[in-house]
Formats: sequence, C-alpha cells, structure tokens
Amino acid sequence: MNLNELYTQIITENSRSKENRHPVEGATHSLEGVNPSCGDDITLQLRVKDGKIEDAGFIGSGCAISQASASLMIDLVKGRTVEDAHRLISLYFQMIKGKITPEELDDLEDVAALQGIAHVPARVKCAVLAWHTLEEALDGEGKTDKVTTEEEA
Repeated sequence: MNLNELYTQIITENSRSKENRHPVEGATHSLEGVNPSCGDDITLQLRVKDGKIEDAGFIGSGCAISQASASLMIDLVKGRTVEDAHRLISLYFQMIKGKITPEELDDLEDVAALQGIAHVPARVKCAVLAWHTLEEALDGEGKTDKVTTEEEA
C-alpha cells in the first residue's frame, strides 16, 4: 500500500467512524461550526478540566473531508492540555497552507493524511472547519455560540 492509498483509507475510515460522534457528558465548551459554501455543519463539544481536554465529541453532517477532519482532530487533542491543543491547531493550519516541516508533520500523527488538501482549494474550508471551531471554542472559555468558516486557513 502506498502513502496515498494509506491516507485515503485513513480519511475514509474516519469520515464514517462513530467513535467521536457523540455529545459529551458534562461539556464545558460547545460550539457550532458551519461552512455555508457546502453545507458542512458540526457542533463540537469539549469537557476541559484543569487545563486538560478530558473528552471531546462532535455531532453534525457534512462531506467526508469535514467529518474525517473532525474525527482525526478529536483523536489528536483528547487527553492533551489546552496549550498543546493550540500548538497542534497552529501546526495544522501550517500544514494546510503547505508550510510545515517533516518533523512538525510527525506531531500531527494520522491528521497528516489531510496534507494533500492544501492542493485542493475548494476543499480547504471543509478541512479546517473543525479546527477553527476548536480554536474558537477554546478561546471562548466555554461559551456556547456559532462560528462560520468564511476564510481559508
């Protein structure tokens, strides 16, 4: 299996996975993210305690890229500190812009499967929706609101 096939498999599996599709019991943060250009819509919920993301989940619908991105993101940030999550968000946006080193890419683990999206401008908004929503949720200190992805990474 070549790298492209592996990445395709990771995206396909994560877009269909139910593992991270759930409301979070005792959520401290909840934010809806919408991509009006294609109809992607997710609600991201987090439970943050003592600066650590204890649990995360999402509900919603959208294309395979947006759903896989949300699921992969949750796998990556769950159990990490808010500070580390911010670092990973920054690395992800660098990756989408095509400005990431191989060493930094390793930190993104399976999320690196989305690296090729940088070459498909029409899908960038799909790939960054969950990440913008996470960033806004963490910056909002737990408020419930809505973020609309109008800009690219």
